[in-house]
Amino acid sequence: MSNSHGPMSTTCWTHDAPSSRVAVMTSSTGRGWLPGFLALSAIWGASFLLIKIAVDAGVPPAWVALCRCLFGALTLWLVCAAQRASMPRDPRVWLHVAVVAVLLNSVPFTLLPLGETMVSSVVAGTWNAATPLSTLVFALLLLPGEHPNRARLVGLATGFLGVLVVLRVWDGAGGGLAGGAACFAATVCYGAGFAYTRRFLSGRGESATVLSTMQITCAAVQLALVVPALSGLPKWPGFGAAGALLLLGAAGTGFAYIMNFQVIRAAGPTVAATVTYVSPLWSTALGVLILAEPVGWPVVVGGVLILAGVVLSRGGVPAFGRAKRVDIA
Repeated sequence: MSNSHGPMSTTCWTHDAPSSRVAVMTSSTGRGWLPGFLALSAIWGASFLLIKIAVDAGVPPAWVALCRCLFGALTLWLVCAAQRASMPRDPRVWLHVAVVAVLLNSVPFTLLPLGETMVSSVVAGTWNAATPLSTLVFALLLLPGEHPNRARLVGLATGFLGVLVVLRVWDGAGGGLAGGAACFAATVCYGAGFAYTRRFLSGRGESATVLSTMQITCAAVQLALVVPALSGLPKWPGFGAAGALLLLGAAGTGFAYIMNFQVIRAAGPTVAATVTYVSPLWSTALGVLILAEPVGWPVVVGGVLILAGVVLSRGGVPAFGRAKRVDIA
């Protein structure tokens, strides 16, 4: 699942049918997945704008996370009801999903709004582009069969250089050190969450929609237990901020997950994962056009270096021209 969206709220479940494995062939001659891919990148890129609108209206970061998960869970439960999907009863599955919810939702969904109280949505979107790099680090550390090679090491070094540029380390990180650190910590959580998911849940037989519903529901429960005690009860933020939170949850944390699975099925997980390359373009454009946020050269240069690091660590941008066989469990 992807990040901010999430994450990349989100490329964890590469299967969406509880029946036997199905082989799907994709080719460059079919571009039916492209509109969904672009829409998904726009939704996830717009998440940073929606978060900024909410926190600027005075919504506490923890309440942004809770509202996002509540609206997202409601959306996914409605989809499950329409599909007549049932939830698993194995407590071990729920335990693993609860851990994933902490790493991919509860904590990073709180850290990103916290960061955006101190930095622009443009900077937050740029930070999110580093998620695949943190995912690779945890995969190398935790997953059997994952080994570093020259391309991956060069990619990690390039991406880390980009992180330093975005932080403006030469002038003490300016005034955004704490905000940048919060956004970077969110990407670290995403990396750990994706590695954990791949190891313990990616082979499950439940549908991706069911697992996503479980995950976002667990996150909503986790946050509901602690947010009121930590942040108190929020005041009405106005219709603009309320609408932003509704869109952030229903679209960015609900429907976007389903769209992501559709892209994975149509184009394959490798192509679907490249949404990370496009989302920062949307977050930057929307931040500049709607919020009139500045874009300094460190954000541009650092963002390019981070994306270059992602491409290098993944072995290059996938070739869309070759047919791909995608197994969907």
